[in-house]
Amino acid sequence: MDEKGITQYKLLKSGIDNKTLDTLKKNNNITLLTLEKLCNILDCTPNDIVRFTDNKKA
Repeated sequence: MDEKGITQYKLLKSGIDNKTLDTLKKNNNITLLTLEKLCNILDCTPNDIVRFTDNKKA
């Protein structure tokens, strides 16, 4: 967001609601619809936003 000059206010005006912003801030799960909206707003791909981690306990 910083690189693209996108603020939280811009996200709100672009269809991302407060609850979703809170979810993003807490690194919780989001829907694919939200991911699509973010990609459209930020003009990027999901690979630029999503990082998969291995949560398995050895």
